[in-house]
Parts: sequence; C-alpha cells; structure tokens
Amino acid sequence: MSRIGKKPILVPGTCKVAVNANTHEVAITGPKGDTLKVVYRPEISVVWNEKERQIVCSTDMARLDEGNRKAYWGTTRANLNNCIKGVTEGYSEKLEVVGVGYSVKVNGKKLDLKLGYANLITLMIPLGVKVDITTEGGIFVNISGADRQRVGEFAAAIRSQRKPEPYNGKGIKYFGETIIRKQGKATGG
Repeated sequence: MSRIGKKPILVPGTCKVAVNANTHEVAITGPKGDTLKVVYRPEISVVWNEKERQIVCSTDMARLDEGNRKAYWGTTRANLNNCIKGVTEGYSEKLEVVGVGYSVKVNGKKLDLKLGYANLITLMIPLGVKVDITTEGGIFVNISGADRQRVGEFAAAIRSQRKPEPYNGKGIKYFGETIIRKQGKATGG
C-alpha cells in the first residue's frame, strides 16, 4: 500500500472541487479565484466526498503490484494536496542577487537581469506567477503564485542565469542558501 496515497485530503470550506472521471481531471478553485487542474492516471480513481469535504484517492488493490501503481497513487495524492495548498495559501520562493552592478527589474510581463554579462538577460514571467523586487539590504526577488511547479521552475530558471560562485560569492542564490567558499590562489614568496 502507498502510505501517502491512502490518506484522505481534507479540503477547506473556501475551496471548490470538480472531479471529471471521464477525462481523469480534477479542478480545484480557491478563495482568491485561482483554479488549478490536475490530470491523473487511469489506474487511479479519485472520489470527492462533498459531505465530509475530503478527496480520496484509491486503486485496485488486487493489481497493486502491476507496473507503477503505488507510485501513481502517491503522486496523484501529493499533486492534489499541493493544489489545495496553492489555491488557499500559495507558494513563494525568495532569491538573493549578490554582485557589484547586478540589477533586476520587472518590465511588464518580462524580467530584466543585468548580471555582469555584456547583454541584458530577459525572461518571460509565466502566467499565474507574481514577481516582486526588494532592494533594502541587498537585491531580493520574491516569486509567488498558486502553482508550486511554475514558481519553482521560474526560480530555478532565474538562478541558472548566474549561479553563485565559491570564490567571491557573487551570483543568484536562494535566500538562506549556504555557499561553501573556497580560499583561492595563494601567492608563493
């Protein structure tokens, strides 16, 4: 049995859930109006219990050891739980930009990065993702949204433009990330 998959998902009263068994899709709408959809595998069945306000994921127990049923079961439950948390609370990532002359600016639906290269780097902000920039005590980029995957992917895309280097510590890093510093070359005398 899947330890994660067998747990029911409790849904707050502010969320609306619609399960379509024909298309294997669950739509979850939150109090802010955000709607997230999850498509699940046909091996898994998802049941929405309106009276108890919970979602139950299950699979055929006789065929549990066939293929990846246990993995699909747990993954489906985890994805649905992430959607409920996303539409109620939201997800956020915070990045820190360290470097002399480095700057970040939101330009409409684009994010402009000056990271010490000759050219300006422009990234498109994904739909449903909000970017805020704070410049007190350093440059901080706050990425927030309802979809956990989009928030995480966009944060990783920003960080990949200039990963932190171990000698001077310059680059883009997650807030609170520890960079193991190296000493550098020592001159002989």
